[in-house]
Amino acid sequence: MNKKDKAPLIRIAKRSKSVLSPAKVWAIRIASLVIAIIIGGIIFAALGANPFSAYGLILSSSFAKATGRRQVFKLMIPLLGTALALAPCFKMRYWNIGGEGQITMGAMAASYFALFWVDRLPAPVLLLVMCLAGALFGGIWAAIPAVFRARWGTNETLFTLMLNYIAIGIVAWLQGGPWEGKPGSQLIPQFKDKALLPRVMGVHCGWIIVAVLVVVMYVYLNYTKHGYEISVLGESENTARYAGMDVAKVTVRTAFLSGAICGIVGFMLASGTNGSLQSTIANGAGFTAITITWLSQLNPFAMVAISLMMAVLSKGSGNVQTTYGIPASISGIITGIILMSMLACEFFVNYQVFFRRGKEEGR
Repeated sequence: MNKKDKAPLIRIAKRSKSVLSPAKVWAIRIASLVIAIIIGGIIFAALGANPFSAYGLILSSSFAKATGRRQVFKLMIPLLGTALALAPCFKMRYWNIGGEGQITMGAMAASYFALFWVDRLPAPVLLLVMCLAGALFGGIWAAIPAVFRARWGTNETLFTLMLNYIAIGIVAWLQGGPWEGKPGSQLIPQFKDKALLPRVMGVHCGWIIVAVLVVVMYVYLNYTKHGYEISVLGESENTARYAGMDVAKVTVRTAFLSGAICGIVGFMLASGTNGSLQSTIANGAGFTAITITWLSQLNPFAMVAISLMMAVLSKGSGNVQTTYGIPASISGIITGIILMSMLACEFFVNYQVFFRRGKEEGR
């Protein structure tokens, strides 16, 4: 038996960056989205719902009325903000899975001033202090595993993940303990008006902060010295050391920045969206943002579109559930199929599959 006969039935090889044109790359991505929509339509039809009507309802409930649009943007703000926060860490190949906890700690710090300093400071100063406190606590919470990684080589994925549950537990304790409002309510009191973010075009002004962050993060990652150091460290830690970079410093600094932005997101959720603090304030944004960050290929402007899509799916799926009596889990399945298809398409962008043809290896 010659070598050709021994060739594997299926062989996978990494593509060189120049093989596919941008047009072909986007064709693959669009095709994956279309396939996901078709699969979702089949599921809708199997449950007795008209697929065209269901998808139409998702879009119309999100954009047809001003209330729907405002709700979509409220959902989009924490997703986009957290995705922007995770981008520097992921570019550095530092896997920060702790966005949920960093958001929670930032919200907790901001809530302290909203609850106990509201009568001591004027509204603009109070909001600024709340924002800075959120950024500081979120940054410190993210820097803890980074210090351990830089000093002792611990696994940041597990460390940041476990810190999520500690942060949530701390706020849950505050809810039923020191910060509890009415005894037995297990609820923290609502903030006074001075501690609430002002609204601009019907949505709290956090959307302006996030819009500015999109531009700032793009410039930071692509046109600054810090962004260059992050990129080099992500490619090779040895190369970074050879170039004279302080790897520990870059790691901790980048993690702190990531956590600080998550903390600001927590401040916006507490002061803008909820008007109070709960242990579930992040509501999964820290985990959903991981998918957004990867799908965007770390491009802040692409994050805008993907975050918007996620917000539309979240808002619209609830209406589909109510209108057609579809179980809530089905809406989650449809969203999951679309996300999985978009993630899977990146495999075909980066890799090529060869099939053996008879006795000859496929090309």
